[in-house]
Amino acid sequence: MIHWAPVAFVRLFLALAAGILTYFYAGSSLPDLGWALAGSMALFVGVQLWARRQPAPGPTDAAGLLALAVLFLAGLTLTQQATESRQSGHLSQLPGPVEFYRAVVDDYTVARPATFATTVRVSAVRIGGQWRPALGGIRVSVPRDAGVAAPQYGDVWLVRGGPAPSKAPLNPGEFDYRRYLQYHQVYHQQFIHADQYRRIGFRPPNYLKAVSMRAARTLDGVFRHYVRARREYALASALVLGIKDDVDQDTKQVYANTGTTHIMAVSGLQVGLLFGAVTWLLGLLPGRRGWLFRLVAAGLGLAVIWAYAFLTGLSASVLRAAVMFTFVILARATGRQSTMYNTLAVAAFVLLCYDPYLLADVGFQLSFLAVLSIVYLQPRIARWLDFRESAYARIRPWQPAAVQRLWRALGWAGEKIWQATALSLAAQVATFPLGLFYFHQFPLSFLASNLVAVPISSGAVYVGLTLLVAKGLVALLSLAVPAAVGRVLDYLPQSIAFVFETLIRWFNDYIFWIGRQMPGALISGIHVTAPQVWLIGATILALLTFLAVRRRKLVWLGVACALMGLYGGSRVWAARALTTDEQLVIYSIPRRSVVGFWQGAAAHVVTVDSLPLSETERTYRLVPGIIQREARRVLYHVGWQQAPIPTAQPLPGVVLAVWRGQRLAFVSGRLDGARQPQPVELVILRRNARAYAAELAAVFGTKARVIFDSSCKSWYVTRQDSALQKAGFQTYDVTARGAFIVRPRP
Repeated sequence: MIHWAPVAFVRLFLALAAGILTYFYAGSSLPDLGWALAGSMALFVGVQLWARRQPAPGPTDAAGLLALAVLFLAGLTLTQQATESRQSGHLSQLPGPVEFYRAVVDDYTVARPATFATTVRVSAVRIGGQWRPALGGIRVSVPRDAGVAAPQYGDVWLVRGGPAPSKAPLNPGEFDYRRYLQYHQVYHQQFIHADQYRRIGFRPPNYLKAVSMRAARTLDGVFRHYVRARREYALASALVLGIKDDVDQDTKQVYANTGTTHIMAVSGLQVGLLFGAVTWLLGLLPGRRGWLFRLVAAGLGLAVIWAYAFLTGLSASVLRAAVMFTFVILARATGRQSTMYNTLAVAAFVLLCYDPYLLADVGFQLSFLAVLSIVYLQPRIARWLDFRESAYARIRPWQPAAVQRLWRALGWAGEKIWQATALSLAAQVATFPLGLFYFHQFPLSFLASNLVAVPISSGAVYVGLTLLVAKGLVALLSLAVPAAVGRVLDYLPQSIAFVFETLIRWFNDYIFWIGRQMPGALISGIHVTAPQVWLIGATILALLTFLAVRRRKLVWLGVACALMGLYGGSRVWAARALTTDEQLVIYSIPRRSVVGFWQGAAAHVVTVDSLPLSETERTYRLVPGIIQREARRVLYHVGWQQAPIPTAQPLPGVVLAVWRGQRLAFVSGRLDGARQPQPVELVILRRNARAYAAELAAVFGTKARVIFDSSCKSWYVTRQDSALQKAGFQTYDVTARGAFIVRPRP
């Protein structure tokens, strides 16, 4: 039985989170809940006042249950109010096409090979020649040309033309970028050419954040100056400041494969290191530890972590970690720290009240689950072994002093390594289901990677921060001393930078070495659904309860076995359903003609344009669907020659294919030379084929469905679509509507 008194806020957080989750899945059609929340709060106040006058515990329990119901409704209402698309002035509610709009850059700028990507927030639009206030977020991309400056936070733009609603996933299993943007209150996207917008001012939505981002870029310039090797500089900036613009894709992939991506994200690790350093330094001070000392220590701790958050650009991950540690510090300072679970619940509750959509953020989920798991499991795992006691048991009085010191050192080192191992294992227990769900992989090498990389990278964080402090002091002193003395003083940051760069090289080389030595340690291509993640999480909770309780233990073991049976049954059912599933897929890949022939867990993917797929196209367009089907055998064919699909070529620009009773015609040329009809079910138009409606009807029949693949230009699709529909054809554009999927006749 759970005793809620020490962890009262956990109960409140769960009620609020349940309301938010309910809105995510079923709340979009609900009416405005503001008045309902106000009425329920008034009812709770009345019931609570009445319950306090009653001697029996029943009324108090009823008031508590009502409080949970009010918080559930509050979660629904907060999420509803935070959803911008429900407001009348939102871009999605406007009556006509947007001619111009005014917006401000409201996010970090991501530098891609060919474009800059950022988010702008609209303040006004012009429709029908008249300006009117509006709101909404737009994810924009601008070309990264020589004359185009990178967008800066706070830039005010005047843009010609209107945005388009964000696109749904275009291929099976593809990442739902539209939903990701909607969780950040961005519902539109637009590619803006250089002559389509103009910077007309500078008005940051948050001046504190603007100064913070400028400070982060200034500190990044320090690393760029002192860390000369490009790879080490990129990792230095990512490790200490969270700026990952220059980290190459190979490095990101290796860190992901070894389970050490968190090292490159400024979050709880860095904030925790600062918190630990401040606590350790204050512990060295002599004197009594009274209430005044606790307040001073809390003030210093808060100042350090929030100063670090400010200097790293106030990114979402740092703010989340800073809020979490803020409540930990305040709980310690006030002496009200009943349990760490309650403190974590308070921090999560406050963050969700600020932004309910944080509950859908991967970083939020992983951070709190990892800390929760560490708090509960790490001490229990650590008690499994006691290296220090084992080492001390081997000490004998007649042994030389050097031998005794060696045993003590071995015991101390073994204990530290085991504590780190326990921490890493504890963090993985709660987070691995989400890792399977979001990243479709699990690195078995996470233990070997983190045991070495985390301590070295932690030391690198301290050295990197020391470098920034030293550079700041040298810069201040250089203002008051001659230039020659300033150059001598600069040897201090140079020396620290050498140590910093060396540490980064060590742990980076170690990660790459682990990746080379343990290539088979990455289990990839795992697909689990959201209900299966809940089943895995519930199974873990049942097993932990089985290990923790003393009474009715077998009941919880039975619950865990039942949940595992449900999970296994869901996997078997999904595999059985896919075994007999056959699909023909015309993929939506920009400027490409790609078709997939699926039979269960096997597929033949043909690039009709006779050009092999790039690694990027395969990774982002096809692999998610392959993982979703848990495919075991996928063969890629460049052109039709090696594909096991019967084909014929009656005309130079026409290929006829037959698969499972489906007759297909791939048309990329003219049809005026056709001599006899070729009835088919699908006609796939490629490369802006000069085929007219009358010709298509004469050769293939009007019952054929016409598909425009991704190699067709938008102007061609617009022109042909209306003509074909007038002639009686059904049409489908994979560029606009996503991959076309058809199942063959039985």
